[in-house]
Amino acid sequence: MDIRFHAFLLSAVAGLALATVPVGAAHAQTATDAVGTSAQSPEVVQPEVARRTVKPPAIAAQNLEGGLFYGSLNIQDLGRTSIWGSRLAYHINEDYFLEGTIGLGRANAPAYERVDGVLEPLSAQERDFSYGDLAIGWNALPGEVFLGPKRALPFAWYVTLGAGDAHFDGTNHFAVALGTGLRVLASDWVALHLDVRDLIFDSDILDHAKRTQNLQLSVAVTAFF
Repeated sequence: MDIRFHAFLLSAVAGLALATVPVGAAHAQTATDAVGTSAQSPEVVQPEVARRTVKPPAIAAQNLEGGLFYGSLNIQDLGRTSIWGSRLAYHINEDYFLEGTIGLGRANAPAYERVDGVLEPLSAQERDFSYGDLAIGWNALPGEVFLGPKRALPFAWYVTLGAGDAHFDGTNHFAVALGTGLRVLASDWVALHLDVRDLIFDSDILDHAKRTQNLQLSVAVTAFF
């Protein structure tokens, strides 16, 4: 009888002790053991990513760009004529550049001027047209042009504003040059241009002085050096 009573008493005390242990503590202990196990033997995941070979464009690092252009110039009141010349640019940074341009052409015959109220033909020397200006340019929209799915060429749309001198009818005229164009790098050092320019200057070749708009459309090939 005493043995059974003692066993019952020990069982009651053990049950009471287990009942007083907080449930959260047991869970915390289990979580701690789990974290310790993970820290001791972390699971390593090997990424399986296919590496793509990237070839950056080998654009020449030089800042000077020079070349030749050829196109058509519409001399106001006198018609359209061929124009050719050269251009030299210094690229200050990726956005801005300075550019000097020289153009040569000749007004098509017949071209006339008004002298004492009478139209007289211009001589061959008087029909010679030339200009030179210095402009600042801004690469307003740089990007790429795609030739098929695997080839892209650096591309830029730019605008220019300049001033200089236009020589026509044996007279020098102060001229303002407004322009816009597209530049495509055909290779690491060769660029192709398509340009539209407006040479604005005062002329009195017909009757009275007036401000003339002389539009030029040209293509150019330039090189970086």
